[in-house]
Amino acid sequence: MKKWIRSVLFLFLICGITQTCGAAEAEVKQLRAGIIGLDTSHVIAFTKILNAAEVKPELAGCRVVAAYPQGSPDIESSTSRIPKYTEQIQKLGVEIVDSIETLLTKVDVVFLETNDGRPHWEQATKVLRAGKPVFIDKPVAGSLRDAIAIYEEARRLKVPMFSCSSLRFSREVVKMRNGAVGKIIGCDAFSPCPLEPTHPDLFWYGIHGVETLFTVMGPGCKSVVRVKTDGSDIVVGKWEDGRIGTFRGIRASRRGNGGTVFGTKGIQTFGRPDRFEPMLIEIIKFFRTGKPPVSAEETLEIYAFMEAADESWEKGGIPVSLDQIMKRSQEEARQLLK
Repeated sequence: MKKWIRSVLFLFLICGITQTCGAAEAEVKQLRAGIIGLDTSHVIAFTKILNAAEVKPELAGCRVVAAYPQGSPDIESSTSRIPKYTEQIQKLGVEIVDSIETLLTKVDVVFLETNDGRPHWEQATKVLRAGKPVFIDKPVAGSLRDAIAIYEEARRLKVPMFSCSSLRFSREVVKMRNGAVGKIIGCDAFSPCPLEPTHPDLFWYGIHGVETLFTVMGPGCKSVVRVKTDGSDIVVGKWEDGRIGTFRGIRASRRGNGGTVFGTKGIQTFGRPDRFEPMLIEIIKFFRTGKPPVSAEETLEIYAFMEAADESWEKGGIPVSLDQIMKRSQEEARQLLK
């Protein structure tokens, strides 16, 4: 009897070890990542981190294996970077391919990195229809209409996607959102804000400061007022619960990222944004779980905020409702999706 019991226990032990090993193998399953667009420094930074000989456990098991260089022929700052970044990324062991379609046959997940948001609708659609989870770097699109259409297509196809600025996951900003100064009463955020004529004013670079503002304040902005000069922007948002948040876009003076948070337990300034590692950790977690760390609703509200800011300036600085902007863009997106 004792021998029989020992045999059963041995079998249970072997099964347990096998299951544990199987689970461990699943956790570290290698993800093949592809990059669309080689016109931003992000692609080199991401690849150096992910393809390093030694990486943090949170980043392990995801390697960039292929890239499609596509850029924007009418944005000089985009096209001029492609040859240099193509050469650099090849030295990191990444294959250069001739189309998005080819890329999609070689990868499990995608970083959509084209600096120009205008082609993102066409590019993202190909990725989503191939069923590949995708992170879309800022800006998610070149218009709120296209952003809505991309998220709707992802929802329809049930393919995980999200987009954000890297500043969303800066440790100081996360602390503020998580209650370091108590309940948030307001926030003044700032970032560089150079303009690109092909995009709504804040989409190109102001998105960093605007996303910082929303990371701290959360969604719920109802209207915005914008004041614009050659050297700077001030956008004041009024939230539905009466709180006020502001974004300052900087062009004419020394530039930086940061802000001030007003809370029930104190007032705190911040200004040391982390680089890319905190965001990459969230992206890899997303690739493995399929759960976006930022909701579609919050992201789309950010882009409605920025388009409403443009309209406020065009109309002489009057308050513009985000609901109005959202409804109009939703109808435009429906037409695009047809």
